[in-house]
Amino acid sequence: MQTKIFPGQLEKLADISLFVVQVAEEAGLDESAVYAVQLAVDEAATNIIEHAYQGEDRGEICCSIESNPEGLKITLQDWGIPFNPAEIPDPIIGAPLEEVQSSGLGLFFIRKLMDEVQFDFSADKGNTVTMIKRRSH
Repeated sequence: MQTKIFPGQLEKLADISLFVVQVAEEAGLDESAVYAVQLAVDEAATNIIEHAYQGEDRGEICCSIESNPEGLKITLQDWGIPFNPAEIPDPIIGAPLEEVQSSGLGLFFIRKLMDEVQFDFSADKGNTVTMIKRRSH
C-alpha cells in the first residue's frame, strides 16, 4: 500500500492526481481505467476541500492506494464535517440543463466511474471514502 498526505488545498489536486495516476499505471490498469480513477479521485478530493473542510487550508487529505490482482483500492480520509451520501439526491438524468442541480453530480460521477464506492465516518478515524476500480479482462 502506498500512502501520501496532502494539504486540503485546491492547488494540491494536481499532486493528488499525479500520485493516483502513477500508482494506477504501475498497477497495470488500462488507459480508460486510469482516467476513470483520476476523475473520481479528483472529484472526491474537491468535495473534501469544499464540503468537509468548507474551504482551503482547514485540514489534510490522506490518500492510500492498494494494488491487488483484481485492481485498485483507493481510500481518501479527512477529518472534516461528516458526510452522509444518502442525503444527496440523485440528479435527474435527461432533464433540461437549467433544471439540473449541480449538487450531487460529483457523487453521481464518482459512482459511475468506479466499480464500488463506500463512505464511512467514525469519531476517531474521521471521514473515509473507499473507491475500487477493477481491472478489465
